Amino acid sequence: MQLKPIEQSFAVNFKYSLHFTSGLFESNNKLFKEVIESYKPNEQVKLLFVADNGVLKKHPKLVERIRNYCLLHSSQLLFTECLVIEGGEISKNNYNNVDRIIGAINNNGICRHSFVIVIGGGAVIDMAGYAASVAHRGVKLIRIPTTVLSQNDAAIGVKNGINAYNKKNFIGTFAPPYAIINDSDFLTSLEQRDWIAGVAEAIKVALIKDEFFFKTIKENAIKLKERDMGAMLKIIYRCAEMHMEHIAKGGDPFESGSSRPLDFGHWSAHKLEQMSNYSLRHGEAVAKGIALDLVYSKLIGFISAEILDEILKVMVDIGFDLSIPVSGDEEMQELLKGIQEFREHLGGELTITLINGIGQKVDVHKIDIELMKNAVNFLNNKCKINMA
Repeated sequence: MQLKPIEQSFAVNFKYSLHFTSGLFESNNKLFKEVIESYKPNEQVKLLFVADNGVLKKHPKLVERIRNYCLLHSSQLLFTECLVIEGGEISKNNYNNVDRIIGAINNNGICRHSFVIVIGGGAVIDMAGYAASVAHRGVKLIRIPTTVLSQNDAAIGVKNGINAYNKKNFIGTFAPPYAIINDSDFLTSLEQRDWIAGVAEAIKVALIKDEFFFKTIKENAIKLKERDMGAMLKIIYRCAEMHMEHIAKGGDPFESGSSRPLDFGHWSAHKLEQMSNYSLRHGEAVAKGIALDLVYSKLIGFISAEILDEILKVMVDIGFDLSIPVSGDEEMQELLKGIQEFREHLGGELTITLINGIGQKVDVHKIDIELMKNAVNFLNNKCKINMA
């Protein structure tokens, strides 16, 4: 006897907010308390903090301030523990970090009505978000990103993950945070390379979506290089806004299709990070990847030499090194493996986002390998001339 299959369909509404502030854990700043209260207005809520050790080195009194803030608002906030995790991409390469967080969730009785609060750069946020998303099938997460890249991109979306099998984000989940809180005070202590690196994601989203935003970046290129906070906050806000709009309105928030436009420039960026043993910052690799795909776009006739030169000049003015660190056929072949690995990560048909004008994206499903090699060589030769 053959029974008729039972089918069902349902939709789940996700909602989360991105807040902007400074001095988040100062006694007179009520934002953090209000975010927690918005979930449980009249109850004390357990909080497990996870902090990037690089942030704590620059802000050595941060944990003390968090404790004092929770004591000040003890009727709403119950501080349990603050785990310290080594920052940078290395945090995503070590599964022991995930185990530590899950163990702390267990030991401190953190339930699905409690919160994990992660403070740090994009890598630590990715890793801690993954741990929170699998404990109890999902513990509420608040992200407090501390770098330009995490405030305008990495902490904004619904993805969490760790690296495995020499592949970036091979293990991960889609799990929206409860909230994200950008505190501009953390930006003041960034090294110059970290200050600059995050602008790559703003350039990326401008090139594929918004010509006016690219003009804004171009007009502020020198200010961004010179650490003008007002200029940077303007760029962070618009970049984050555009990422959130894409997630909500792009039609594929959990990436079930083959197109991934927000990863423009990322096929080679992910591979370059891995080839450099993650000595390259993600944003630095993204800048190189964008530049490479721009040159390829020019070689196949999608953009003019004038548009290519305009964009590359803006990136150089901000302070990016756009050279592709490969030498010899072996390293070139290793880099080009990134195209197939990019397809495997998403699945389906190979889909690489390029542009055919500033603010105009176009997807291609085949890459001419010889032309891509030419693009690498063209870019490296151009960088040598610019440095001479």
